[in-house]
Amino acid sequence: MSAHYDVVIVGGGIAGLSIASTLAGRCSVALIEAEQTLAYHTSARSARQLIPSYGPPVVQELTVRTLDLIAAQDAERPEPVLTPRSFMLIGDDATVRAEASGHMHRISHAEALELCPALVPDSFSAAGLDTGSFACNAPVLLEDHRRRAEAGGVDIITGARVHSAQRLGTGWELGAGQEGFQSAVVVNAAGAWADELAVLSGVEKLGLQPYRRTAAIVDVENPLPEACPMVAAADDSFYFRPDNGQVLISPAEHVPSGPEDARPYPGDIERLIARLNAITTLGIRGVRTAWTGLRTEAADGVPVMGFDAEATGFFWLAGQGGYGFQTSSGIAELAAGLILAGQGSAAASAVPPTRDASPASRTAEALAATRWSIRR
Repeated sequence: MSAHYDVVIVGGGIAGLSIASTLAGRCSVALIEAEQTLAYHTSARSARQLIPSYGPPVVQELTVRTLDLIAAQDAERPEPVLTPRSFMLIGDDATVRAEASGHMHRISHAEALELCPALVPDSFSAAGLDTGSFACNAPVLLEDHRRRAEAGGVDIITGARVHSAQRLGTGWELGAGQEGFQSAVVVNAAGAWADELAVLSGVEKLGLQPYRRTAAIVDVENPLPEACPMVAAADDSFYFRPDNGQVLISPAEHVPSGPEDARPYPGDIERLIARLNAITTLGIRGVRTAWTGLRTEAADGVPVMGFDAEATGFFWLAGQGGYGFQTSSGIAELAAGLILAGQGSAAASAVPPTRDASPASRTAEALAATRWSIRR
C-alpha cells in the first residue's frame, strides 16, 4: 500500500530541505533521502560562505533574496545562521576587474594587506571586496529547515533510495526502500543523482554534470584574525578563510565526476599547502581534516528550477552548482509558488496557491526562460 501526498521530494540536502520547509503546512509533503543521514553529501561539505558577488546575475539576485529571508528568520533563532564576513578577490588587475561584480568594489593593495596581513605583498597586485558577504552556519540552517518541515507536517524518510518511479494517471508512484509513495508532484532535488532520477522516472535527462570541490581544515603557525575576509584567487585557483583558530583552504578545483561519495584525491591538498605557504605567512603545519563535495551544474551554469515541459508533475530543483546554500531560500520560495499554483502538474486543484512567492519577477522569468531553452 502506497502513502499518498500532494508532493514527494527526492533528496534531503539543502535544496530538498529548503523546499520542504517552505511547503510545510501548505500541502501534504514527504521528503525521501537515500542516505541514513540528511545532508550527507554536498550539503555537509560546504565552504559556509554566502557571497552576493559570486555567480551569474540570476544567482546573485537569488543570493540577495536568500540573505534577506535567512536574516528575517535569524531574529527567531537562538543561534543565528548569518555572521558578517567579507569576501576578497586577489590577483592581477585584469583578472580582478573581469571577475568583480556590482556587489564588489575595488580596494587598494594596501587595504587588502590590512584586511589580510598574512598575504605576501608581491603575491598579488589587485583586489576587490564584497562587504555584503556572510559566513553561514550551515548545520543550524539545515536543522532549522528540518525542524520547520516536520513541525508543518512533512514526513521525512531516510535510508530509502528510490528504486522505481512511474507516471500513473494524474500522478506519480515511487518505490523507495521498502515503502511506496503516490503524489501529484515529484520534486527532483537529488543533487548529483538528479539526472539518474530522471532516467529512472522515464524523463529525459538534462545533462547535469557533477564537479569535484575539495577543502580542508589546516593547523597554522600564524592564525588569521577571525575578522579576516574569505580570500579567493581571481583565477579560481584557491580560497581560504579563518576557521576558529585553524584555516579552511580549498584548491577550488572543477574536475568532472560521476555521482559518488567523493573523497579527496592524493596530492590535491598537499600542492595547495605548498602554494599557500609560498604566498602567505600562515605557516601551514598539517591537515586536521579534508573532504570533497560535488557541485552539480547545468551547461549554462544556471540552477534548474521548474516543471519539466515533457513530463507532467516532474519538478526539477537541481543544478545549483556551488550556489546551493546561497540561493536556497530564494529558489525554494520561487519553486513553492510554482508547485502550489500547480503549473504544469495535476496539483492545481489539490494544492491551491496561498501567496505570491516570487521575490522578483525578472528572476523567475530568467530562470524559466533559461530552463525551457535547455531542451532545444
